[in-house]
Amino acid sequence: MRLLFLVLLSFLLGSQPVAAQKAAQPLRVATYNLRLNVASDGVNAWPNRKELVKNLVRYHGFDVFGTQEGFRGQLDGVAELAEYSFVGHGRDDGKEAGEHSAIFYRKSRLQLLQSGDFWLSQTPGQPSKGWDATCCNRICSWARFRDLVTKKELYFFSVHFDHEGVEARRQSGLLMVQKIREIAKNAPVICVGDFNSTPETEQIRTMQTLLQDAFRITRQPPYGPVGTFNGFKLDAPLADRIDYIFVSRQFTVLDYAVLTDSMRGLYPSDHFPVVVNVVQQ
Repeated sequence: MRLLFLVLLSFLLGSQPVAAQKAAQPLRVATYNLRLNVASDGVNAWPNRKELVKNLVRYHGFDVFGTQEGFRGQLDGVAELAEYSFVGHGRDDGKEAGEHSAIFYRKSRLQLLQSGDFWLSQTPGQPSKGWDATCCNRICSWARFRDLVTKKELYFFSVHFDHEGVEARRQSGLLMVQKIREIAKNAPVICVGDFNSTPETEQIRTMQTLLQDAFRITRQPPYGPVGTFNGFKLDAPLADRIDYIFVSRQFTVLDYAVLTDSMRGLYPSDHFPVVVNVVQQ
């Protein structure tokens, strides 16, 4: 009788958590400025870093991650990781020209339902510079996914704010909130990117009127340095946080990390990837 009881108890404990664990399986989310491919970077030029980036992504097992600065050839290089696909267009022509704010996703975890792009400017529907930005067009790419584990849907935005224009960054924060509301409405949202802005700036405060800063709401204390830009320098001060992951209130942030992986004194990029594990309610 006792043996029968133990068998039944083992069955209940062994089978029930499988479904529960499956439903609660965290989504591993990251943002990563890849640093554009420019020969003047010398030893840090992209051809010397491509495999480092691929190995980092593979080892840390991102399910979905936004990238910034990558040219199409760089994105194709990362996409040599066959388990991933990506969406997002070039900021210069809305096709393949110029830097991208692409979104990579693990095909076994997420199903792409819809995607699009808009520019950080007064004319967001076409390639354009905004406000006091003088150097570059700036683009945001977005995607709507179905999580194949939880069966829930979510929107994901990847963006890169201007590095020079103070007004451009301020206005970009307002535009992001407007466009996220317009595109995602009340659906769950994750927004990642290089905002070229520290936490006290108006544009970051604006983002937090709609979304939560994962650094501030993580259940476990943040791991790694506060700063996310290293400039390829091993002795960089790492004081300024400019890369962010924002989430809507439908997500619980289990943990948060800034990954400082290097290989023989070389960083895979001049930014560190930021990664979180989240559970969608």
